[in-house]
Amino acid sequence: MGARHVHGARRLLEAAPDGPTEDDLVRAARAVVAELGSPERLLPLVAELAAGAGDPSGCALLSYRHVLGFDKLLLIDGGPRHRLRAHVWHPGAGAREDIHNHRSPLASSVVRGALGMELFDPVEEADGGGGQTAARYRESLTGAGGDWLLEPAGRARLRLAQSAVYAAGSGYALPSYALHRAWCASPDVTVTLFLETGAGRRRYTDVFTGPAEPTRAVAKEPLDVADYLAELAALAGLIG
Repeated sequence: MGARHVHGARRLLEAAPDGPTEDDLVRAARAVVAELGSPERLLPLVAELAAGAGDPSGCALLSYRHVLGFDKLLLIDGGPRHRLRAHVWHPGAGAREDIHNHRSPLASSVVRGALGMELFDPVEEADGGGGQTAARYRESLTGAGGDWLLEPAGRARLRLAQSAVYAAGSGYALPSYALHRAWCASPDVTVTLFLETGAGRRRYTDVFTGPAEPTRAVAKEPLDVADYLAELAALAGLIG
């Protein structure tokens, strides 16, 4: 089975510079995901993966409906340094993620549709208040399946710092600590190519929502291989 495009994507990911700071990682990730997200690179890559190239059994185990509201399809698992994923966002009544940050720097390219994005800053008491109040959780991974564990961590105030809509062909990159939320800003399905990078990942992320709830674990339900390959075939149709 031919896997020329899969091998090419792996080489590009492995050759990406891995600087000592998050800013270095953000710049490198943005350049890589912009190149791999171009139509001439992404469509043949997804078509090869849908035909069974790469590691379908391993990637299926890490592909699922994400707790933040999109379908997550792992394309290439580069171990601790990088994971390349496709995110499929479905339209619906302005549904938005919870505000959160990440374990590592990231970059994303909008391949189809449009993605809304808001960035937030924490508000300290000395700043004079304002903003919105939210319950804060520490989100970590637990159990053999890496389920999400959400542990209450008090309350916080957050202030909207920026709001934007990214159309197909555009993208963004964020350091791990950036607080943000995203949503499908298109009347049709939105597809993004997402790269998380960096070996020195944080143990937990911060999630802001409400109202406060007790500690709870949210199970992941990974795809089986047949469903994973079918999702990739559907993805190729969307971006083709």
